[in-house]
Amino acid sequence: MNQKEISELRRRFHPEKSAISHIYGCFVNCEKEIVSDLEESLGMMPQEEAEKYLGFLKKALSGTLGRNLIDIVFSSQQVMDSEEHRLLMRLRDTKLKDNAVRQTLYRKMIDSLELEGNYLILLAHDAYDVPRRGKDGERNADASDEVFSYIVCVVCPVKDGKVELGYFPGDNEFHCAAGQKVAAPELGFLFPAFDDRTANIYNALFYARKADELHQEFIDAVFHTEPPMSAAEQRENFQSALTDTLEDECSMEVVQAIHAQLAGRIEEHRESKSPEPLSVTAGEIAGILRDSGVTEARVDAFCAKCGEQFGENAVLNPVNLIDAGRFELKTAHATVSVEPESSCLVEERIIDGRRYLLIPAEAGMELNGLPIRVRTTDEV
Repeated sequence: MNQKEISELRRRFHPEKSAISHIYGCFVNCEKEIVSDLEESLGMMPQEEAEKYLGFLKKALSGTLGRNLIDIVFSSQQVMDSEEHRLLMRLRDTKLKDNAVRQTLYRKMIDSLELEGNYLILLAHDAYDVPRRGKDGERNADASDEVFSYIVCVVCPVKDGKVELGYFPGDNEFHCAAGQKVAAPELGFLFPAFDDRTANIYNALFYARKADELHQEFIDAVFHTEPPMSAAEQRENFQSALTDTLEDECSMEVVQAIHAQLAGRIEEHRESKSPEPLSVTAGEIAGILRDSGVTEARVDAFCAKCGEQFGENAVLNPVNLIDAGRFELKTAHATVSVEPESSCLVEERIIDGRRYLLIPAEAGMELNGLPIRVRTTDEV
C-alpha cells in the first residue's frame, strides 16, 4: 500500500462515510482473561461515542510507511492452505458475525501479546464501494468496479484515571472514584491490503504506535510470517555494518556525506509528497562511500555485510537509518549538537599533535543563554 491508498481508507472512518455497522471486541485484564465481550451497533450509539470508536480504528492507518506501518507478506503456500490465513479470510467473509471465529482470533492475540495492564481489542468490518478514477485522476463516486471488503483491528491499553470527586445520580451523592480510560492503540492491523485500490489477500498492513517496538511476538502468532526489523534494529545494523567494514576509513567526512545524502533524499521525498515510501539500497549507499574516497575493498565488504543483515537486494528506508533532524558529535569530554544543514562546517584537525573539532564561531554566540562577545583576530 502507498500513502495515497492509506489516506483514501482513512477518510472513511466517520459515521456518515463508512459501512461499518457493528463494533466487536473484548476487554482483557492483566491476567490475560477476557472480562467482557463487546458487540455494539454503531447506528444505535450517540454520535460522539461512534466517532470515538472509529477514531481508535482509524489509528491503525496512521504513521509512516516502513516505520509505524509495516507491510506483512504471506507466502503463496500460506494463502493456499494455512490456519492463519484461513482465519483472517473467515473473519472477513463472515463480516465478523461468527462469534466462534472472533474468539479464536482473540485467543491468538491475547496468548501472544506482551502488554502490561488491561487492554481493549476492537474489531470492525467495512465494505468500501471503490469509486472509479477517470483519466484525470478524479474519482467518480457514481462509477465503481468493485467493493473492497476488509477488517480492521486495534489493541488499546486501558489505563486507570485520576481519583476525582464526581456526582452519582443513583445515590444522589458525590463520591471519589477513579475511572478507566481507553488510550490510543498500541498496535493494530488491516486485512487484506488495499493495493492499487483493490484487495490483495497476499498482504496485510500492520500498525505499531512505537516504531522501535513492533510487537514481533504478535506478528508471529497472528500472521505466522518472519517478524520484520524494527526501526531501531535497522539503524543499529546499518551502523554496525559501517563501523565493522570501514574500520579506520569510517571518518567524520564519510559519515557527514552519508548523513547529508540520506537527509537530502528524505527532504526531497517530503517536498514531493510522493505516495510511495522512500527507499534506498545498499548499492546506492556504496556509491556514496566510493565518492567519499572509501577503498573498493571496504565498499565490497560493506555491501556483503548489508546482504547478511538485511537480505540480498534489500530495500531500506532512509528514515530508519539516520535521524535527519539531528547531527551530534561526542567526545570523552563534550557533546556537540549542530544543525544538520550546517554539519559541513564542522572540521577535524590535528594541531600540535592533538585532534580538534573546529566549528566557525561568528556573531550570535551564547553561553548558557548569555550572549558572549567573539574576540577579533587582533585580540586572539
